[in-house]
Amino acid sequence: MATLDVKDIRFEKVAQTKEKTPEDKLGFGAVYTDHMLLIDWDDQEGWHDPRIVPYGPFSLDPATAVFHYGQAIFEGMKAYNENGKILLFRPDCNFERLNISADRLSLPDLDPEFALASLKKLLEIEKSWVPSSAGTSLYIRPFMFSTEKTLAVHTAKTVTYGVILSPSGAYFSSDLAPTKIYVEEEYVRAVRGGMGYAKTAGNYAGSYKGQDKAAALGYAQTLWLDGVERKYIEEVGAMNIFFKINGTYVTPALNGSILPGITRRSVIQLLEEAGETVEERHVSIEELLGGIEDGSVEEIFGTGTAAVVTPVGELAYRDKKYVVNDFKTGPGARNIYDRLTAIQLGKEEGPQGWSVEVCKV
Repeated sequence: MATLDVKDIRFEKVAQTKEKTPEDKLGFGAVYTDHMLLIDWDDQEGWHDPRIVPYGPFSLDPATAVFHYGQAIFEGMKAYNENGKILLFRPDCNFERLNISADRLSLPDLDPEFALASLKKLLEIEKSWVPSSAGTSLYIRPFMFSTEKTLAVHTAKTVTYGVILSPSGAYFSSDLAPTKIYVEEEYVRAVRGGMGYAKTAGNYAGSYKGQDKAAALGYAQTLWLDGVERKYIEEVGAMNIFFKINGTYVTPALNGSILPGITRRSVIQLLEEAGETVEERHVSIEELLGGIEDGSVEEIFGTGTAAVVTPVGELAYRDKKYVVNDFKTGPGARNIYDRLTAIQLGKEEGPQGWSVEVCKV
């Protein structure tokens, strides 16, 4: 099968560019750029026909397999405009995880080097869409799905990979303000042996019921427990979670049902480089709540691409509320947020390879 090369990407320029939304009104995931990247795959040719074309709808048969059997994965990344330079943060990790998700759903691997090179080409074309105001970024959504027209239950024989871009404002409106989360016991997000470690569409669909329940009770996020014993903490919303317990940073160990977050991975490394102690282990809900009550749990915060760091100020569990750190943002969350965002924006030097310059505006 042929090897893809950036020079093979054909470019179809949009006839008329869109009017850009003011940066203070962007919101999250509501505005899209002029072009998108698409690549096709089939079991005969492999990956072929890489192209950058005007952003627009797909034409899919009602029998397209993804509608019925859910073979769909995605990634979430950001590009930043800092002093006229377009920067990416650890994109190699995203494409590594994309292939891990693809393997779990029996979708084809995509060459990570070509994936990054083709993304850079798309960003060079769309660079005027990368916002530069504080807190803004260009959200990048790579995705892959089965396009075969069939109701037969088998591994996809035709697949499409795409990348769309969305200039976005801050994920949360207030600057690093603590949020309230609801501990969910009735529903579970994932179980070991399932797809919890993959970034697949079905994982998110399965979380909506718990999220709706939390929202109806006035909580911004759901704290998920493990799917077997309903005892051990796994994730919060679509983020990984950290606890500062007696000066030690603790995060649930990756066990096959927890998404291996790139922000999580980065936070662990930065904390360890700063001389902090980090533990990856099981954390029970009983340990956590007991620690909040006796003061040994000093901070709780979530980590993820969209919000970077989200402090947690209150948990609700079985009709009781537990307030963390007097509902204030702790110094640990603040310091790691400041350090990580400074690296993402190229204001501070980070570990080698973390900041990738695409082009100049």
